[in-house]
Amino acid sequence: MKFDIVAHKKWWFTLSSVLVVLSLVSIFIHGFNFGIDYTGGTILDMQFKQPVTVAQVRDVVDHSDMNIGNSVIQLSGVTDQSSSQDVMIRMRNLSSDESKALSDKLSSALGGAEIKRTESVGAVIGSEVTKNAILNLAVAFIALAAYISFRFEYKIAVSALVSILHDLIMVLGFFSFFHLEIDASFLAAILTVVGYSMNEAVVIFDRVRENTRTHRRTDTYEQLAHDSISQSIHRSIYTLTTVLFACGALHFFGGESTKNFSLVMLIGFISGAYSSICVDTSLWVVWKNRTSHRRGADDEEDEEDEEKKSAEAADHV
Repeated sequence: MKFDIVAHKKWWFTLSSVLVVLSLVSIFIHGFNFGIDYTGGTILDMQFKQPVTVAQVRDVVDHSDMNIGNSVIQLSGVTDQSSSQDVMIRMRNLSSDESKALSDKLSSALGGAEIKRTESVGAVIGSEVTKNAILNLAVAFIALAAYISFRFEYKIAVSALVSILHDLIMVLGFFSFFHLEIDASFLAAILTVVGYSMNEAVVIFDRVRENTRTHRRTDTYEQLAHDSISQSIHRSIYTLTTVLFACGALHFFGGESTKNFSLVMLIGFISGAYSSICVDTSLWVVWKNRTSHRRGADDEEDEEDEEKKSAEAADHV
């Protein structure tokens, strides 16, 4: 590969810093649009007299003047993939009167229906889901740090974790800026992104470790990282292209309930490939260079001290 990625590390650090700062600003200013899985809400389960589609139900819900446009609509029961008689709607907390008004409107607009179940999810349960999500993410980070530190070294582990954190902030900042809903599937997508980002980092640093044994001692860390990226970048591009095709198909041709799930992975996979190739290795090179320079300076000081001691001993004699 002719283009030297590591040589342009200042570009990557600047780009990533700007994106991270903008994402954090958006998060602190706008916050997040949490779904009812985290904030609580109402679940309305209905059975229609004839099969209906998600688009038909959403059209009625969106025009109900109840401010429930962020509702999640899912088909259940016997379905031909596009329509079903059984429909479950998850939305913000509604009063009993609002639930009845919505069900009556759906029934009259779509040929009649009966209510199978109306259930409210309290905010307490939503807060427990949030705590569990944060706990699962923390456990994943600790496990990744332990695995990479054991397999490589702590400098590589820290570099890899920084890039994973970078990817998470990119996803969170995007969802915050565009006020997209964060639902139960969001955590699953986030953990998938974390796994993908770690896998990309491990592939590149595994190549770095192998090249450390075969390269000349006079080679710089920049040269070592550049050669390792050149040997593994085609694999990274092929892997990224494959998963983008799958996630893109799920996002653009799948149902409404999978759009945010697939969008998280689209953003996370692109960010993960970029950070693993450009940010990870560049950060490791900078760290290794500073460590070697400091060690070299310490060695020079030790040599000067030895020379002084030798000179003093000669003068004393």
